[in-house]
Amino acid sequence: MSVEADGSVGTDTAGDQDPADRAGPPTVVVGVDGSPGSRAALVYAITAAARRGAALEVVATFALQAVWVGGYPLGMPEVATVREELEKRVAALVAEVRGDPAVVAVPGAADVRTRLVISVGPPSQRLVDASAAADLLVVGSRGRGAVRSALLGSVALHCVTHARCPVVVVHPAAAGHRRVRTVLVGIDGSEASRVALRAGLAEAARLDAETVAVSTFEMADHWVDLRTVVVPTVDEVRWQVQSGAEAMLEDTVAEHRADHDGHAPAARAVVAEGPPADILVQWAADAELLVVGSRGHGELRGLLVGSVALACVMHAVGPVLVVHPPSDRVVVRAGQEAAAGG
Repeated sequence: MSVEADGSVGTDTAGDQDPADRAGPPTVVVGVDGSPGSRAALVYAITAAARRGAALEVVATFALQAVWVGGYPLGMPEVATVREELEKRVAALVAEVRGDPAVVAVPGAADVRTRLVISVGPPSQRLVDASAAADLLVVGSRGRGAVRSALLGSVALHCVTHARCPVVVVHPAAAGHRRVRTVLVGIDGSEASRVALRAGLAEAARLDAETVAVSTFEMADHWVDLRTVVVPTVDEVRWQVQSGAEAMLEDTVAEHRADHDGHAPAARAVVAEGPPADILVQWAADAELLVVGSRGHGELRGLLVGSVALACVMHAVGPVLVVHPPSDRVVVRAGQEAAAGG
């Protein structure tokens, strides 16, 4: 199914085309499965596409399973029948979400070109495949198949870890919540946090919001007599962290201005003492968006997603954008190609 400029919806029933082979405008991909989380993700995705001038690709998948009664198989459902039914449901969901007040309020949202991709297979892999040619992937925090007590579903976790573009995770609790026009970005001087800051500035510009770059520190707990060693004071550590954060912010804002005809959103750097994940989750409660790098300075280089990013995705109330540095995307792509080759 494909959709024209008037916002009507069309369908791609093939679903097996390599996303890397498609050309066209910027693309936002969103996964839907009828869960509250996926509906919230669809709302976010439509508005994100409108602000980017991007096309929207709505991905829904299904698995073929035999129907069993009393231990006896009654046969497999027809692929065409299941696909047609799912297509109708997804098209109805898209039409309903287009009328959501949060969507209607965004200029251009009604005109977003929309394409449905209905395919057989695991949703996590289909979404990762689609991310290869996307500018943004949007997923709900957990879908229909996730354990109700789980803070993050397996599909969302797989996408955050393996997607080949930035990923926004949307919690259903975020729907309808009034937010301050602030984009919060966690930075620690790492490559991933610098990439996250660039992404945060770009998102803030689209949202007409302020960028707040947040750095944190924790005082070391020395297992020695502190009178025998030289230990910096809290104020000294805070000053050092603040200086580093302001320098990174100044450099990144200058890069943004150079790429956007001298324009950049308002931005400031703040420093707080405490565990980074706790502070970011708390401060992001009323923000438009929280942006984090996939992993920071203190985490193993082999990790695709570090503990801070994972904690933010699991516990933040609002949308969380996870950005991988280019080096991580190369590792992800190499691993996927090796797996495909057997």
